[in-house]
Amino acid sequence: MRFIIVDGLDGSGKTTQAQFIQKKYQSLGESVILREHPSPDNPYGQKAKKALLGRGKINKIKAAVYYAMDVIRSVKKYNKNADNIIMVRYLMGVAYLPLPLAKILYKFFCLILPTSEYMFFLDLKPEESIQRMSQRDSKEMFENMDDLIKVRKKALELANGWHIINTAGTIDDAKDEINIILDELDEKDA
Repeated sequence: MRFIIVDGLDGSGKTTQAQFIQKKYQSLGESVILREHPSPDNPYGQKAKKALLGRGKINKIKAAVYYAMDVIRSVKKYNKNADNIIMVRYLMGVAYLPLPLAKILYKFFCLILPTSEYMFFLDLKPEESIQRMSQRDSKEMFENMDDLIKVRKKALELANGWHIINTAGTIDDAKDEINIILDELDEKDA
């Protein structure tokens, strides 16, 4: 089973690239489960999303707790039910917390949650992220320049061992770069 993680800043193309990966493996006749977080199909994901759309310290805490519970629920429910599992917004949610706590929780979650060689961090400069998100109807609490700068810096520090993909170019450029890495990893694991 491939356990694939697609994470990155808001607006970096996580969902789009995860869907490309899903289609790639489905075209080979393999089963694929794609999970995005926060997930709208359960109370943890719903509460995480509601908190992300709110403001204030209490909503930041709620967002972090419910988000973690949503991810853990997905792993427990869907792990090993398919040839491929793709998790979108998985580990880097901790980058929204203060750095010392983010480092501790990142290490903790890496111990209790599955990880793999198939971990992709989609990188994007905060300015480009803001521009892409300007077309959205709703705005989450961290979708502002100051938070995006801080979150990107922390996430890149935590992403040691991840495949960092610059998504500032075209969608196809990022897709091609990811496919090259996937093919290399698949060949190595064959």
